[in-house]
Amino acid sequence: MAASPSEETLLLDPETIAAVDAADMLADIAGLPEHLRDALWKVESANLQPWDSPGGLVVAGMGGSAIGGSLARAMLGDHASRPILASRAYGLPAWTTPETTVLCASYSGGTEETLACYEAAGALGAKRVAVTSGGKLAEMARADGVPVIPVAGGFQPRAAVAYMTVAALEVARLCGAGPRMGAEIDVAADHLEQLVVEWGAQSAEDSEAKTLARALHDSVPVIAGAGLTAPIAYRWKTQFNENAKVPAFMHELPELCHNEVVGWTDATSLGRFAAIFLDDSDTHPRIKERIAITRELIGDSATGTHVVQSRGDTAVQRVLSLVLLGDLVSLYVAVLRGTDPTPVDVLVTLKERLAGNG
Repeated sequence: MAASPSEETLLLDPETIAAVDAADMLADIAGLPEHLRDALWKVESANLQPWDSPGGLVVAGMGGSAIGGSLARAMLGDHASRPILASRAYGLPAWTTPETTVLCASYSGGTEETLACYEAAGALGAKRVAVTSGGKLAEMARADGVPVIPVAGGFQPRAAVAYMTVAALEVARLCGAGPRMGAEIDVAADHLEQLVVEWGAQSAEDSEAKTLARALHDSVPVIAGAGLTAPIAYRWKTQFNENAKVPAFMHELPELCHNEVVGWTDATSLGRFAAIFLDDSDTHPRIKERIAITRELIGDSATGTHVVQSRGDTAVQRVLSLVLLGDLVSLYVAVLRGTDPTPVDVLVTLKERLAGNG
């Protein structure tokens, strides 16, 4: 476990960040606005023609490749006209039929669970689309005449979140599960450029992202979301895992008020835990009340409780604002811990062991 940094190392200026962030993960995070625009172009380059899928859309993927389906569903909200589900497994949901579209999402193109879903969808006769940077998935899809949406290479899969989210939104539109969102994506990209300035490496030391990172860097983050922010809470959890290399947990309101809130009773005897609540302008008033009461009830057991508000006018803007903030906070926590955010050595070892190479 990394030692807690001393007070002298708590600056988050560009030089300090660069000294720890050896592979410049920060540049990939700050590039989110341009990634959104490039993702739209890449979907257009695939020359997909609309089709009808009464059975809705399944986004099959794992990790950073799967999150796009969940974020797209949150962005669409009540505008989704058919079921949209992110499936993280070796197989498809039992209700999948030949009238369902299956978007197989694997950044590397080699994710074994996604490849299994690709084959299962083919056996079922479902419409398939692949989104990937290459690998076996691209090879299989092209051999089968399955459309491939290309993704820019050179990223860690978790940094390709814009490409996977836009692909899910656009495939939802093409198969009749959601409306066109291109204009909203363009506006959100402009909005995110402003937030990169406000929260990025050049921002003030008391910016929201840097302040929150300092408050969290010596605690285990426990993130809560509700409705639109629930999948973003999961994104925050996984970004703390992979960027900062720390345990992190998430739960969903109002469910956590029926169980997890009790678990905070003896939290201080087990370690240092911090609670983060992701809030939104469209959050149900009773959920907002639950957040306020829960903060009060667990306050003595937490190293801190924090409410983080989404920013923006549209659902796309608000979702992506919290995605950007969580990515930056997790990277800043990594820097404060002296941990390079990019490598994920244990994942490499796990895959080698599964492949029989270790």
